Amino acid sequence: MNSSVSFFYFLSFLTILSAVMVVVSRNPIHSVLYLILTFFSLSGHYILLNAQFLAAVNIIVYAGAIMVLFLFVIMFLNMKQDQEETKNNLTKIAAAVVGGTVFVILFGAYRKSVIPAFNPDQFDSQIGMIESLGNLLFRDYLLPFELASILLLVAMVGAVMLGKREIGERHF
Repeated sequence: MNSSVSFFYFLSFLTILSAVMVVVSRNPIHSVLYLILTFFSLSGHYILLNAQFLAAVNIIVYAGAIMVLFLFVIMFLNMKQDQEETKNNLTKIAAAVVGGTVFVILFGAYRKSVIPAFNPDQFDSQIGMIESLGNLLFRDYLLPFELASILLLVAMVGAVMLGKREIGERHF
């Protein structure tokens, strides 16, 4: 077994373990830390797939900015164990039914999927690199890229307008 295959198995085990710990952990801070570990291990998968740009963006955007936002919200809410309401049996049963349904759907999709065989003649080492991604983004997907940037600009202006205080408004 070569080193990249063993590294893949290690990353897969780490990803699954940390994702399970996100759900199982009772402390929300620990869940966020396990989620950061999940994002880092997924970035390792991106690197194995020769998609270095996606790995860097995953670490910067998700493991960086989004996790800081999650931590800020958790700290802002200041959740305590004694204030948490207990879940009744109906909620637990509904969660188990929904989880089982999602598992059955994912397993059915996995069974129906067809994975093509690897053809070394069609291998392109530039797939996932920044230059090819930029060419594809600005050539074939220019309109959706520009529309997304306009949408983000409008959302940012709206957030500033909502956050702006009027003269005489009290701060609580």
